[in-house]
Amino acid sequence: MLDRHLPSNGWPSGALTEILTAVEGGGELQLMLPALASLSAAGRRIVWLAPPHLPFAPALAAAGIELRNVAVVRTPRRREVLWVAEQMLRARACHALLLWCRDVRYAELRRLAVAADASHALVALFRPQQTAQAPSPAALRLELRPTADGLELRILKCRGPRSEGPLRLRVDRPVHALDRSSPATSRSRDPVAWLCPA
Repeated sequence: MLDRHLPSNGWPSGALTEILTAVEGGGELQLMLPALASLSAAGRRIVWLAPPHLPFAPALAAAGIELRNVAVVRTPRRREVLWVAEQMLRARACHALLLWCRDVRYAELRRLAVAADASHALVALFRPQQTAQAPSPAALRLELRPTADGLELRILKCRGPRSEGPLRLRVDRPVHALDRSSPATSRSRDPVAWLCPA
């Protein structure tokens, strides 16, 4: 459903995409699951780098993602996240890289964007919605807000023509916020909303 609203008729590969969320775990992964399932079914490697919560393997499998093609990399510090991301992209070690980093300076974003441009990978950086006004070299920037029956999506930046108004996307399940009390052991009643064990 989202693909037809994106200039490339899908998630861009070989480019940096920023997904800005008002609520962590507010449905951002639901948008990416079909693309990730397609990549993994084709034997492509997917890397989750520094996710704030551990992915829940049964929910990934239920979404059609081949678990043998998924790797989760945890790093303790922000600078390591960016370094690992850059090295993985330069080495072409994955076909999709999902990474989480709250505080990123423009120069760091630029390095990440250059590494993404030189790769063939789908690269998605998840950041807080408060960074929407900051400049970014990303090829695609999306802002997401949960609604009662799905998501409101605004395309902030893209290559090519874009929808001016917000898009309303329905999701299969209600969207719930995360329990942030303990990132490694947080629980979600909606396994696809944040793919954490219940």
